[in-house]
Amino acid sequence: MDLAIKRKNRIKRSPKDRFFDAINLALWTLILIIILYPLWLILIASVSGAEAIFSGKALLWPVDFSLIGYEAVFSHNLLLRSYANSLLYTIAGTAISITVTMMASYALTRNFAGKKFFSFYFIFTMFFTGGLIPQFLMNRQLGLYNTMTLMIIINCVSVWNLMIARTYISTSIPNALYEAAVIDGAGHFTYFFRVILPLSGTIIAVLSVYYGVARWNDYFTALVYIRDDSMLPLQTVLRRVIATAQAGSSLDSFMGFFGDGKVISDAIRRAEVVKYCCIVVSTGPVIVLYIYMQKFFIKGVTIGSLKG
Repeated sequence: MDLAIKRKNRIKRSPKDRFFDAINLALWTLILIIILYPLWLILIASVSGAEAIFSGKALLWPVDFSLIGYEAVFSHNLLLRSYANSLLYTIAGTAISITVTMMASYALTRNFAGKKFFSFYFIFTMFFTGGLIPQFLMNRQLGLYNTMTLMIIINCVSVWNLMIARTYISTSIPNALYEAAVIDGAGHFTYFFRVILPLSGTIIAVLSVYYGVARWNDYFTALVYIRDDSMLPLQTVLRRVIATAQAGSSLDSFMGFFGDGKVISDAIRRAEVVKYCCIVVSTGPVIVLYIYMQKFFIKGVTIGSLKG
């Protein structure tokens, strides 16, 4: 009976509608393939033989399956150390960024003298900055040059993320809760930690993704401020490996693993495999983070479209 009702209430689609749906499905399927194929190619290249990669045989499936690239990556001390550094910079830096962003966004939702000035001050920095050289001179004067502390606290707050968090608090958390908390004798700190933060799980998750991905992919800061290889993040070391492989020079750091008797050309071919393995290892945490946090993306993106 229910099935008959459903069939009766089903909207009849015209041939033009079905044709449009078919074209739409084909188009988005093509776009999906275009996006996913490069990722799939990198993955199969990381477990294929060097000769198969250079000859163009590894296009759809791994050819001459080999894990020598991953063995080289995980046996290289600098790469392992840089991986640990990136985890430290990302976790600690993201935690500090979220804390400061949430505090500042909450403050901007309250009414106080000079609120417009501070809001303008924040927004002004989105469009105008002092530039790289003044920032470099200031950080060096503060004693932060070539330190891990700088890698954690630099670029602590994104004004765009701050505005998104402010909009979320002002639109999603009723002001009546603040008035009730004040009546009960709660101050700003009590209200922030006991009411705002517990009700802001969605925006905190979104900020975690935004800040975490930005910090994990940051390689330029270390190029400017870090001179000690032991403090380099993974992306900077990966950039060095990829640039060396593309330049066609021998990788001295990997020659010991490949054997001194190998010719340079063979080492370069194997370095190409190492390059793909480095990409897989470096993007793995970001992909996992996106998959875990994807349910918060839609709400997080639409927050920025609301007026605050």
